[in-house]
Amino acid sequence: MGRVPVLSERDSRPHEAAPHTTEKKREEVSNFYQVRVMINTAEYGNTSWELSVQVDQRDGDEGMRFKLRVKGDLHIGGLMLKLVEKIKAPQDWSDHALWWEQRSCWLLKTHWTLDKYGVQADADLRYTPQHKPLCLQLPNMKMVKLTVSYSAVVFKTVVKICRALNIRRPEELSLLKPPDNPPKKKKKMKKDKNPALEDILDMDIFNGSSGRTGSPLYSKTMVPTYDPENGTPASATSLWFGDNPLTSSQPNLPPVELAKMYQQLSMVDKAIINAAADVIDRWLDSSRSLMEQGIGEHDRLQLRFKYHCFFDLNPKYDAVRITQLYEQARWSILLEEINCTEEEMLMFASLQYHICKMTISTEPLDFSNELEIDEVEAALSNLEVTLGGKTDRILEDITDVPKLADSLKLFRPKRLALRSYKEYWFVFKDTTISYYKNKETASGEPIEQLHLRGCEVVPDVNVTDKKFGIKLLLPVADGMNEVYIRCDNASDCKLTRRNWDWSSSEVKNIQSFLQMKSLAPPPPPPPWSDLDAMEMNAECFVSPRYTKRYKTKQLTARILEAHQNIASLSLNEAKMRFIRAWQSLAEFGIKYYIVRFQGSKKDELMGISYNRLIRIDMSTGLPVTTWRFANMKQWNVNWEIRQVAIEFDQNVSIAFSCVSCDC
Repeated sequence: MGRVPVLSERDSRPHEAAPHTTEKKREEVSNFYQVRVMINTAEYGNTSWELSVQVDQRDGDEGMRFKLRVKGDLHIGGLMLKLVEKIKAPQDWSDHALWWEQRSCWLLKTHWTLDKYGVQADADLRYTPQHKPLCLQLPNMKMVKLTVSYSAVVFKTVVKICRALNIRRPEELSLLKPPDNPPKKKKKMKKDKNPALEDILDMDIFNGSSGRTGSPLYSKTMVPTYDPENGTPASATSLWFGDNPLTSSQPNLPPVELAKMYQQLSMVDKAIINAAADVIDRWLDSSRSLMEQGIGEHDRLQLRFKYHCFFDLNPKYDAVRITQLYEQARWSILLEEINCTEEEMLMFASLQYHICKMTISTEPLDFSNELEIDEVEAALSNLEVTLGGKTDRILEDITDVPKLADSLKLFRPKRLALRSYKEYWFVFKDTTISYYKNKETASGEPIEQLHLRGCEVVPDVNVTDKKFGIKLLLPVADGMNEVYIRCDNASDCKLTRRNWDWSSSEVKNIQSFLQMKSLAPPPPPPPWSDLDAMEMNAECFVSPRYTKRYKTKQLTARILEAHQNIASLSLNEAKMRFIRAWQSLAEFGIKYYIVRFQGSKKDELMGISYNRLIRIDMSTGLPVTTWRFANMKQWNVNWEIRQVAIEFDQNVSIAFSCVSCDC
């Protein structure tokens, strides 16, 4: 406080001084005290205020609200310390952090002050645990519950989830909200849920951990482990196989339940669904936390493979990953999220039937008596499998250019012309197909050379009608040229091998895919032939559309007929074969959106895959033009008119605006 002016004795005598002077002095004193009181009140209000904080505890209490007197220069760590001292509860508060409800953000930087965060007296803070239980629906429709971090970004949370579930390559997966499970309708959805799918597996109890650290299973399978006695590396195989319920496939749903989930969609319908998913943000943002995106404790999310590029699938380490990937592929086939032909559907059904048989028959594998192998030899063997052939042929494979040749029939559609196929001698080498008048003229100039870079291949196969062919859509400057190639039988459709090294893994996949679709004599009975007595409900293995088209006896006969080709496969081989066949489908990994190209007056479909853009006619559903990402030079977005512009090689430029979603 400053010094208060004192009135002298002379100033207090009114008759000896002018009246206006005395009044002036009194006014000065009064003003001084008023200003001083205002300054004290302002300083007090600017540097201190009451902050309300709600405290959530782990024991399920609704929480209590505390009021603290704080200043703007108080850092977050100090606020948490004052709060814990005021609570006076004997509890481990190390996992608690402050959550700001209005801003939907965590106050995790404990060295930041309240002023730096912008926290004022009207802020509503919660002191809540960062790790909370979350219910996840896996690709196999199995529900699991585990404790995850609600404060870390979703990408890191998915990494922790995959670590707990024993899944490698977590960057392939992400979390998304269920399409028909908004948070406000939990009670209603519980009644509609299938009781068979309500069996929730608690992974925290299964793994014997709280969920805040890595799973014990993960440490045994994902990183090298060593014997504690002699220090030698432990075999990953013996530690990997065990009593893990996530490595076994789920039983097929009854046809009635499958019909409830089925919804036949066209390309336009899929584009609308993708747009709706984009608007409501079904896929969670990987750069934000769960609570920042409105996900609360015990909410339900789906764990799915988001990107259609899969890294090395090693059966030695990836049992859970392969099983979950197979399950996601199986459901996409059954629900027709990806289209396939009738023959392909029966082939997938036969693989499902075989996997069901093998799942029932396969006993837990015991690798306790596994012979010790040299780690270097194991690494070399694994490299050989990954490269798809013997190592002594690697150099030869690099220098040799694969070449296929056979006699096939060609047709080019023309207006007002009947479809007539003419036979030529075809040679497939590198990325071109050349055809000649006959085999003898193959050493000269070809009649025409078809460049396959950027082309679309549409299968045209029907084994029942003995129709084996493909349709090539070759890219040109103004669209796509159609070329039909037909074979007389399935063996010719493989383009009989000429100077080709079949050790190539890619060609082996194509060969095995074609063999599954052809008919073969029944193989010798496998050791598990006693399972032939297993009851088969054919309607569980195909989409509901085919159950309406065929009778159960007809489906059963055709599935068993296709099963003859794969009856000798092991469980893992059958799952891998299913995944590879799924990846070989024409529409694999394509998402559709409704767009309007610059200069066009009608809406069209844009298919976006992991390696290309496809312009599709909305009325026919056929591709018009394909642009490969490898040929892309640059792209940009004009945010004022919401238009995407892309420039490709050979001076090709496109521009379009998005109709069904934001660009």
